[in-house]
Amino acid sequence: MTITVDTGTSVTLHFSLALEDGHVVDSNFEGKAATFRVGDGNLLPGFEAVLKGLADGDEREFTIAPENAFGQHNPENVQAVDRGNFNDDELEIGAMYSFQNGDGELPGVIVELGDKEIMVDFNHPLAGQNILFRVNILKVSPGQVH
Repeated sequence: MTITVDTGTSVTLHFSLALEDGHVVDSNFEGKAATFRVGDGNLLPGFEAVLKGLADGDEREFTIAPENAFGQHNPENVQAVDRGNFNDDELEIGAMYSFQNGDGELPGVIVELGDKEIMVDFNHPLAGQNILFRVNILKVSPGQVH
């Protein structure tokens, strides 16, 4: 009996994430395959959903819309930060900084330099992008019996 990807199954796969222009953001095709359990939170639900029903040996490419990937770009996540919080030597548009918030570190990208304020985009860097998700399913195993 062929086991297919479903909630609770263990999946070993090679994958790549690319932008529509072909720029590869992440890939493990050249390295060790990844293994995860469907529904364990290691993969965003929009990526898990397209894998359901696939079996050992299946190779596919999916276009994942922003709302099922890293979310739409939210203008409210672009915020002004007092220039005094930065070391002026390091200020440049496109630079990524890590800010401390109540839950730990929050990465942000500088998008505008002002005299008193720096505009920082706290959206995920891939927000608003369609993601080309390519997979090669190596092995699908049943979930652990508890």
